[in-house]
Amino acid sequence: MDSAHAYLVGLVGSGVTPSLTPPMHMAEAAALGIPYVYRPIDLTTLDLGADRIGDVLTWAERLGFDALNITHPCKQAVMPHLDEIDPVAQALGAVNTVLLGPEGRRGWNTDTTGFERAFTAGMPDAPRGDVVQLGAGGAGVAVADALARLGTARLTIVDLDAARADALARDLRERRGTDAVAAGPSQLAELLAGADGVVHCTPTGMAEHPGMPFDAALLRPDLWVADIVYRPLVTELLAAARAAGCPTLDGGRMAVGQAVDAFELITGTRPDSDRMNRHFHDLVRPREILV
Repeated sequence: MDSAHAYLVGLVGSGVTPSLTPPMHMAEAAALGIPYVYRPIDLTTLDLGADRIGDVLTWAERLGFDALNITHPCKQAVMPHLDEIDPVAQALGAVNTVLLGPEGRRGWNTDTTGFERAFTAGMPDAPRGDVVQLGAGGAGVAVADALARLGTARLTIVDLDAARADALARDLRERRGTDAVAAGPSQLAELLAGADGVVHCTPTGMAEHPGMPFDAALLRPDLWVADIVYRPLVTELLAAARAAGCPTLDGGRMAVGQAVDAFELITGTRPDSDRMNRHFHDLVRPREILV
């Protein structure tokens, strides 16, 4: 860590203005005595699409940013604009952390380790024989790889984009040896009826994308439910799952896990993960009261 350096970091994505990631990073930096400013760069507010991510990187470089966290819908679109990509991120085909500096634009993926830690801590005894995952986008790719590493016996990927779901399932079979298959949304009722758990990896339920990813009638007490959305922390899906008696895992654990790794990449200093978790819950609690 360069104690004389003041870090400037941005979060790029659609609907990210309410994100808790910037204040979470800044609270930890303050605790460590590191000058650190982190601001959202909301593509929705700026009326920009994911196709402009290359321009955003150029603007960030010219404005002196040290790093960018990348979220929906740019985790895959950003990759062609990078000079170097960590092998894990390259294999996943998604990047969520980009360092900007003399070495060029370098990308990593901390979503996959973040979800693995979250699941291990929050659902250590959850059965993993048959798991359904909704969403095969950038975050979905990272979560699927984590589920494979966690020993999921059979993983079914459901996405509106059939080709994207097929590609992710094929990659998991070839690279991880996982029994992974793709399926369409029309099969979801049948799939959930025989599943041990379901992981939700689409934007549905976020502040900018309210709603349920599937009918609450498909929930049952022996089906565990994990959601990677964390704003709000209790999504409509998690509220319905808890009402149905399902074991649940909220997106806060993954949010903290990926932030810990991203913070270390950006500053070279390993943060205190327990303190960051406390920061996160201190931040999310007053917002949840308003929901």
